Amino acid sequence: MKYKNSKHTILFPLLLAVGIVLGILLGQFVGRNKAESQLRTLISRTGLTSPNKLMQTCMLVENKYVDSISMDSLTELVIPLMMKELDPHSEYIPARDMQAMNESLEGEFDGIGVMFNAATDTVIVLSVIPNGPSAKAGVVAGDRIIEVNDTLVAGVKMPQNDIVKRLRGKRGTQVKLSLKRQGVDELVDIEVTRDAIPIKSIEAAFMISDNIGFVRLSQFARTSYVELMQSLAMLREQGMSKLIFDLRGNTGGFLDQAIMIANEFLPEGKLIVYTEDRNGQQVKEFSDGGGRSTDLELVILIDEGSASSSEILAGAVQDNDRGTIVGRRSFGKGLVQQQVPYADGSALRLTIARYYTPTGRSIQKPYENGHQDEYDMDIVHRYNNNEFFSADSIHFDDSLKFTTPKGKIVYGGGGIMPDVFIPMDTLDVTKYFMEVSGRNILYRYTIEYADKHREELNKVETIADLKAMLDADKNLLSDFIRYAAGQGVKPVQRDIARSRLLIESQLRAYIGRNTMLEDNGFYSNIIPIDKVLQRSIELLQQPAQTEQPAQTEQPAQTEQPAQTEQSNNNEKN
Repeated sequence: MKYKNSKHTILFPLLLAVGIVLGILLGQFVGRNKAESQLRTLISRTGLTSPNKLMQTCMLVENKYVDSISMDSLTELVIPLMMKELDPHSEYIPARDMQAMNESLEGEFDGIGVMFNAATDTVIVLSVIPNGPSAKAGVVAGDRIIEVNDTLVAGVKMPQNDIVKRLRGKRGTQVKLSLKRQGVDELVDIEVTRDAIPIKSIEAAFMISDNIGFVRLSQFARTSYVELMQSLAMLREQGMSKLIFDLRGNTGGFLDQAIMIANEFLPEGKLIVYTEDRNGQQVKEFSDGGGRSTDLELVILIDEGSASSSEILAGAVQDNDRGTIVGRRSFGKGLVQQQVPYADGSALRLTIARYYTPTGRSIQKPYENGHQDEYDMDIVHRYNNNEFFSADSIHFDDSLKFTTPKGKIVYGGGGIMPDVFIPMDTLDVTKYFMEVSGRNILYRYTIEYADKHREELNKVETIADLKAMLDADKNLLSDFIRYAAGQGVKPVQRDIARSRLLIESQLRAYIGRNTMLEDNGFYSNIIPIDKVLQRSIELLQQPAQTEQPAQTEQPAQTEQPAQTEQSNNNEKN
């Protein structure tokens, strides 16, 4: 804080005290006219003979300050400032943000059960959740939502977030949709009764080959373990004996889910993780022998976006010599947060411990309290330091060297270093590709393609069906090039030839996502341009694997990093 000659200079110490006391100690109390008696009660419970300075300050501001002050508003102002002075992962969450932050982790929300896109100012239903509220009411993929409760939402440039708010609502309530349907002249009115819509943390689960399964986990949500068990059972029925478990970009979530999933792959009696608090007290988690996937050959994929629970799982597998970790060095978050709820619906996520992998290494990267901006820039520093492209650019302190039971060297002090390092691949990225991708032209084309071929796409039920349909379209790339030219991007044949595989794979992937296959349709088409996944397949196809130090595979480097999955504007409601 850099306030000079202002009221903030005078009030900040008082505000800080108010924030601490009200936010942490008085959060359970709602009556502001009883502050003094509440403080005395707290004092007596804690055994203090007199109030400490923070409590005294709170009492003074509450009861003696010359002007009337909203203690709640001061609390909302000060607690976030206080959290910024702690570690990078302690944070205060206002009540207004709690639902959005917890929604994906809790595994469901209340809505109508459709995936739509409004990129062209037309609300197009891309897919309908089977047996969901909209499916039961008769909404089908390809429908255009023109009105919601008699309010026009198409052709008026309504922000997509506003459309989402109109579609979502408390379960059991109804929403009227007026739909434009192909082949029908008049609008079709449908009443949809909102219900709980599941949010799946398993984005994709399918067979890559006769015996290799692929599972991608986006986060460790409340339902992740159950989802994984269902996916593994389904893949085993299809012949899976080897698994590629993709944790790239998975920023973490519930610790218990990571522990349960690790337990699934480890034999009995193996240390999974342990935490240590400020007093040195440790809590250790061991595998119980109940895991049903200890027989699977296992490869786990990580990158710089894999954090927290992802690193716990990868560290447990690596330190117990249970599988092979492939990709790039993970984020490096080894701090454990406890969420403390307040009566007004807000919460404090406070760092209470550090966690350690089975060999005893902390994977938390260095940080200084109060230096959030510097901490956030670490990923940029890694990129600028060439760490995304060369394992030799990554240096570990020898004092943080550890050894697994089979003699493999691993390091603490900043993320999980994979056993097989695969650099970021930028070989096929050209100026043409960056323009059609960066301007979202490539993605918008796939939305229009799906709209024009809706009848065919609705018949796609398997990855083989999708492949057959796309293989039959010999004009996909040339049609896209014409579309991009119409959007102002002139074709550059040399660039197109070099980026051909990259462009075609992404076109097929985004089209595949607009079928009932959803993300299975996406990731099954990304394989040709995913070097990490390709190498993992090669590792599992080898007749026997031997333990060895980390390997490095270096492709050529040019221009900017490829974006194998760009952000899109699809919304699930």
